[in-house]
Formats: sequence, C-alpha cells, structure tokens
Amino acid sequence: MDAILIILGIVAILAGLAGSVLPVLPGPPLAYISLILLQFTSFKPFSVKFLVLWGGVTVAVTILDYVVPVYGTKVFGGTSKGMWGATIGLIIGIFFLPPFGMIVGPFLGALVGEMLAGAQSDKALKAAFGSFLGFLAGTLMKLALCIIFAIFFIGSFF
Repeated sequence: MDAILIILGIVAILAGLAGSVLPVLPGPPLAYISLILLQFTSFKPFSVKFLVLWGGVTVAVTILDYVVPVYGTKVFGGTSKGMWGATIGLIIGIFFLPPFGMIVGPFLGALVGEMLAGAQSDKALKAAFGSFLGFLAGTLMKLALCIIFAIFFIGSFF
C-alpha cells in the first residue's frame, strides 16, 4: 500500500509543478496532496502542526494568485477602474479562454478599464503591464511552494 501512495504522491508533485505554470491545474493544492498522501504511509514523516501550517500557506498562496495581478495594476498606476477591469478580465478569462485567459484576461481587463476611465494609452498600458507582472509574481509564488513541497516529499525518505 505504501508504494501506491508514494507513486500517487509523486504524480501529485509533478502535477503540482505543472499546475504552477499551467493555469488549468491548481498547482500548490496538488503538491500539498502529495504530503498528505505520504502521511498515510507507514512512514508518517510529518506532524499535524506541520501539515496544518503548510496547508494554510497553500490556501494563502492560492488566494494571492488571484489577488496579486489586481494589486500589480494598482502599483503601476492603475485606477480603481483598471483594478476592476483586471478582476473582471481574470474572471472572464478563466471561464472563456482557458488556460490563457488567466494571463490575457487581467491584462486586457486592466487596459480596457483604464481606457474607459479616460487614461492615456501609455498609462493604460503601464497599468496592464503591472497586471501581467502580478501574474508572473503569482506564478513564481506557486512554483516556489511546489518546489518546497517536492523537497519535503523527497527529504522525508532520508
């Protein structure tokens, strides 16, 4: 039984790493599942406190992945209309343009929102670029967390 759980854990880690860069898969939650699966083996390498702590980090990173592009819009000079545009673009992109909608949606939404607010095209593009940088930051957060989980998973055998 341990072998099956370990193999499923490896698959979850690989899917989590892929999900960090592919917007279709929820990367960190999949990678976290690998730690849970490993806990059901005879090894039981992690404490409950450890799993709860990293579960909280997983939830936080998953939520931040949706918030950071909107925040990036604001940091790069976007108005509330640009931030709303990025949010609406993200939601529309998730449902209508998967998997690329999470990348293109916030960018186009922020751009359209800023243009509707009467911003000059250069300011609107700057805000949209902030949304894109926010997306990249979210991707890096997810990838880093999945790598940490992979290290914990592999390290539990040594």
